Amino acid sequence: MSTLTPVNATAPQTPRVNDARAAKKRFLKNRLFELACSLGAWASLLILLTLLTATFVQGFEHLGWHFLVQPPSRRPDRAGIYPALIGSIWVCATCAVFALPVGVGTAILLEEYKPKHPALRKLHDVIQLNITNLAGVPSIVYGILGMTVFVQMFGLFGSALEPQFTIGTPGDWYYLQLPFGRGVLAGALTLMLVVLPIVIISAQEALRAVPNSLRNGVLALGATNWQMVAKMTLPAAIPGIMTGSILAMSRAIGEAAPILVIAGIVYITFTPQHLMDDFTAMPLQIYDWSSRPQDEFHRVAAAGIIVLLALLLSFNALAILIRQKFQTRLQ
Repeated sequence: MSTLTPVNATAPQTPRVNDARAAKKRFLKNRLFELACSLGAWASLLILLTLLTATFVQGFEHLGWHFLVQPPSRRPDRAGIYPALIGSIWVCATCAVFALPVGVGTAILLEEYKPKHPALRKLHDVIQLNITNLAGVPSIVYGILGMTVFVQMFGLFGSALEPQFTIGTPGDWYYLQLPFGRGVLAGALTLMLVVLPIVIISAQEALRAVPNSLRNGVLALGATNWQMVAKMTLPAAIPGIMTGSILAMSRAIGEAAPILVIAGIVYITFTPQHLMDDFTAMPLQIYDWSSRPQDEFHRVAAAGIIVLLALLLSFNALAILIRQKFQTRLQ
């Protein structure tokens, strides 16, 4: 006669206990990671607020209308930022004229006209990789490149002091010479090299955000590839393109290293009259004030930093407004 072994209902269920412990450990790690991220974010914000507060406290007394309309001076109480402000506007506006069409056109070519041949596709991938790498190159490298290419033009057209090719006279607003020399045009083209990878990458991301179903629908109706880009893809990507472009211009207006290499002159009391004219920019003027030993000029530099921050925040606000204005819902 066989005996039956009773089942112990109170036996420990090891797998369930292990799962509960593992879940508790994962939850604890998740909380610790969230806490570390929060501490890092708050610490960064606290440092930023401390720097901004110190800058405003130092530079607030020098802010005023006279600071915006006066040229720099050897006396701190009379120093102004007007030539540097106008020079920055000249350089950034000229940079935008060259960088935005070239950058957006390159993004359209790389994203909407991808080659199908294997050899050309490999070349396309190499170009894309180089553009991505160029976005991380230090700006001083672009300054040296701009000095060689735009300022001197490899010595092919003489020197900047004795150019071999000129249009007009130095007193004309349309004056042009080859080589460009240390003028507004050379500085703008150098900044174009700095921001061009950013413009291309941001425009590509905006074009990729457009659903492929819309492209296929337009092509199915008999439209050409260019009609599809001009009538549907590009208008749908305008908000992202404009946002990335304006943010790239915001970076350009704050660059100091390439402009210092190109301009070479910091103390300028006049504004540019044409593209070949000498210029200075706000980062250079702030650098000049902060490098002086007098504490009064350090406070003037803080006032210049406030003006530069206000201009950058204005560009960022403009980017947000443009994005909100042109944003369309894709159905």
